[in-house]
Amino acid sequence: MASETGGKALEALTFDERRFPPPAEFKAKANWKDESVYAEAERDLEGFWAGHAEGFTWSKKWERVLDWRVPCAKWFVGGRTNISENCLDRHVKAGLGSKTAYHWEGEPGDTRTVSYADLLAETQRCANALRELGVRTGDRVAIYMPMVPELPVAMLACARIGAPFTVVFGGFSAEALAGRINDSGAKLVITADGGYRKGNIVQLKKNTDDAIAQTTTVEKVLVYRRTKHDVPWTSGRDVWWHDIIPKQKAECPAEQLDSEHMLYLLYTSGTTAKPKGIVHTTAGYMVGTATTHKYIFDIKPDDVYWCAADIGWVTGHSYIVFGPLANATTSVMYEGTPDFPDKDRWWSIVERYRVSILYCAPTAIRTFMKWGPQYPHMHDMRSLRLLGSVGEPINPEAWIWYHETIGGGRCPIVDTWWMTETGMILISPLPGITTTKPGSATFPFPGVRADVVDDEGKSVPFGGAGYLVITSPWPAMLRGIYGDDQRYRETYWSRFPGRYFAGDGAKRDQGGYLWLLGRVDDVMKISGHRISTTEVESALVSHPKVAEAAVIGREDPITGQAIFAFVSLRSGNEESEELSKELREHVVKGIGSIARPKTIMFTPELPKTRSGKIMRRLLRDIAQERPLGDVTTLADASVVEQIRTASAAGKED
Repeated sequence: MASETGGKALEALTFDERRFPPPAEFKAKANWKDESVYAEAERDLEGFWAGHAEGFTWSKKWERVLDWRVPCAKWFVGGRTNISENCLDRHVKAGLGSKTAYHWEGEPGDTRTVSYADLLAETQRCANALRELGVRTGDRVAIYMPMVPELPVAMLACARIGAPFTVVFGGFSAEALAGRINDSGAKLVITADGGYRKGNIVQLKKNTDDAIAQTTTVEKVLVYRRTKHDVPWTSGRDVWWHDIIPKQKAECPAEQLDSEHMLYLLYTSGTTAKPKGIVHTTAGYMVGTATTHKYIFDIKPDDVYWCAADIGWVTGHSYIVFGPLANATTSVMYEGTPDFPDKDRWWSIVERYRVSILYCAPTAIRTFMKWGPQYPHMHDMRSLRLLGSVGEPINPEAWIWYHETIGGGRCPIVDTWWMTETGMILISPLPGITTTKPGSATFPFPGVRADVVDDEGKSVPFGGAGYLVITSPWPAMLRGIYGDDQRYRETYWSRFPGRYFAGDGAKRDQGGYLWLLGRVDDVMKISGHRISTTEVESALVSHPKVAEAAVIGREDPITGQAIFAFVSLRSGNEESEELSKELREHVVKGIGSIARPKTIMFTPELPKTRSGKIMRRLLRDIAQERPLGDVTTLADASVVEQIRTASAAGKED
């Protein structure tokens, strides 16, 4: 059905034309430095991915690279392998046992260095313990842990014996955990007594007990002792990690699994409906995550790589655990928050471990902008050579700040687009090849095909905007929604038959560069024009006094919707009527009068999930004076109350 804008899906309002070619020194040493890799992949997509699969250990090689029957893909058909073996045993056998797998730092300041040999031994002990606890190949395991090395150990141990796991973010409630246990039918839960967050203990064991009270499938609970505080205990069901793991043999041959054996389930948010259990399988996921990790981050043997996400999210699965370990990378893993005990914690970690690659969310970058450059300037950041962003579109001014303040103007930035369902990065610059533009994710990764289409599914011309679709299968793609094939087909494949539709808008400039516009659910309809919240937010954040902005459409009797902006200022700036007017005109100057915010509300913070995403749904509730939806996933639920109180008191323009 055509939109009210004559078939246009979205308006393309602005493009940033600043250009940053790869530094000559970086390009000279890059893993990929020749654009011919794009043509090679386009010429023979299956051959391209098969070539990257060759370097892994297989007990039986695949018979066919791809079996594609829309919307169901099978990769490396007939092959048998094990991702745990490829992440660990392969490297130890190659003489890399003493190489550091993780530099781990706890929030209180405790540290550990875990070698590949250490990780292999502990993984094998854990795998044997899982078998002693009754877990068999095909049984599901729920993992609800803090950011400690035992979390990847648990994941690798499950993968080793072929037990699909579901990691539940440690910030989720007992109800969220129960829903995931029930949907997956988990037989075992692996948890901890607690974890640390801003100096407080997160009650993981108590939440686990409360969740299990709402389930029927859990037989055993394996508990790692992290905080050493007293926790409730159910004899016969609960088992301490330190009582069962150390006594196991450090020998557990990896089960050789079919390429399409389910590796894990990861549930997307369930705030508006039953959570979707996204299914990822073994071989394609392994090849896709390792290949993208190696070439997008230009991984070298001596790199110290830090993905500053939580393993509970897909970013952590793919780019803290499986991708880096498959490439024998040394990673940093940090348990706590960026501002504990002070706002320079991240930069002290970069300095201490000589981090060379940093991968984090635009929300974190904008938060650091708000705090000010004095915190990174307290530390020696010269070890950094590459920066990455993930999680949502990065606005150009945050990109520039990241490049100059964190990267010292010398580090290429890889702005990546992907999601839980894709398993691996699909759109990103290649740092030794791509001339980047601030705010653009640039081009699909070689071996990935994408398009931008209008309401009718027709490709929009360069310079236009529409819906982002993926037009051919990729190795790490989701294999379905657990137990709900119809929902899988309807959610991702019905809008544009034969093409994967993620639900994101995008625009493409005259050079073919892709610019992500966020969820199409966040599109505002202003006087018949469909405007992305991302573009208006970017315009606001480009003002030197603004750190963050979140924009929503509020019902308006004249224009259909009017733009309501929530603005957080950089440190040292004060809200005023004059600044509100200045910001409105700043948006008009950058985009046009159609995007002028009708209402601006200043707020010290914006409501965010613990993964850093702004919860616009809650802001819409506040703006429309509706009851608030679920707030259990927020990093700080009190922020919403503060904004709502200010709104009710009329502290807005």
